[in-house]
Amino acid sequence: RPDPRPRDVRRASVTTGSSVSSVVVVGASAAGLAAAESLRRAGFDGALTLVGDEAHQPYDRPPLSKQVLKGEWSPERVALRRPDGLAKLDVTWRLGVAAIGLDVARREIRLADGTDLAYDGLVIATGVSARHLPSATDVSGVHTLRTLHDALTFRDELLSARRLAVVGAGFLGSEVAAVGRELGLDVTLVDPLPAPMVRQLGLHVGGLIAELHKGRGVDLRLGVGVRRLLGKAGAVTGLELADDTQVEADVVLVGVGSTPNTKWLDGSGLNTTNGVVCDAHCRAADGVVAAGDVASWFHQGLGRQVRLEHRTNAVEQGAAAALALMEPDAPPFTPVPFFWTDQYDVKVQVYGLPEPGDEVHRSTASLSDDRFALSFVRGGRVVAGLAWNMPKEALRLRAAVAETFRTTPTREEP
Repeated sequence: RPDPRPRDVRRASVTTGSSVSSVVVVGASAAGLAAAESLRRAGFDGALTLVGDEAHQPYDRPPLSKQVLKGEWSPERVALRRPDGLAKLDVTWRLGVAAIGLDVARREIRLADGTDLAYDGLVIATGVSARHLPSATDVSGVHTLRTLHDALTFRDELLSARRLAVVGAGFLGSEVAAVGRELGLDVTLVDPLPAPMVRQLGLHVGGLIAELHKGRGVDLRLGVGVRRLLGKAGAVTGLELADDTQVEADVVLVGVGSTPNTKWLDGSGLNTTNGVVCDAHCRAADGVVAAGDVASWFHQGLGRQVRLEHRTNAVEQGAAAALALMEPDAPPFTPVPFFWTDQYDVKVQVYGLPEPGDEVHRSTASLSDDRFALSFVRGGRVVAGLAWNMPKEALRLRAAVAETFRTTPTREEP
């Protein structure tokens, strides 16, 4: 890894200014890999260890609910880097072993195999775990979808199934319902809210997502929850809903949200209220930063604590957190949030974080009900933008949101 700078300026320092000779990244994720790459790009040439509870090296998760589930991509294609690229990072890999404890004062991590890892700097990128239905562990044929193993196991059952029930109409559930229809299955999508993805996109766009699924033959059961799973001989046969109706199913996907992976931090002294709580620079403690789905940080542009479970944020925050670990004067992390979803022949891209009280304006660039863009206005400023099959308009909306962030007075942490 060539570096033209003199060796004596390559060493980084944490907020205390002490020399950093070793960094441990816990989480072999997109955020964890981005942190490791950021450290090397910045000239850190000390010991770098990456810990992951899965046996796989870092891979991309968004394709799991789409290309992998449909069989369009092989498992190898979701790898984030080729082996030669990973080798250049000069990382010590500790895969297939989970972190189970952290001593912040001693700067030590306890692993599940009984070993301890000492560090000068720590990046926490442990992500989230899927939530389960209370009785789901007693019945086969009920799946969550978070890991590559989950996706491959679920796909195997889909190939022999005829009826799929999806519990939860958020991003994951809506995408899986679309894949199920494309595979030719009878699909039922259940959610207690009045429209799919209503928390992320609002009732108007959620209604359009609902019409999209109805038009493709999905049986929507909205505004009603699941009372219990139905089974026979230990295998799922369907769902009983809160309105006393039943849904037949050979296989069930549960997409009812996630929980930050912070249990291993119990007793560490870190604040783990809805993730690892960090300041505006992604710092959770001296020598400790967090990134990705597990990180809750103060976003100065939004003026509040934020935790985002989006792929783009994971990469950007991994890089930013690594720099904050090294540089006391690193800038605050104030990205324009971005997320997207692909369902059937529709791509929805969103910049910013829409809220229920926002004014919604249709862009003059909108062409039809199949191609349109919306801006979300709060206090006279564009705070979010949505593009439905209009990627170029999405970029214009991003610029408008970024301008709002740039011109809004910086809001400091309370």
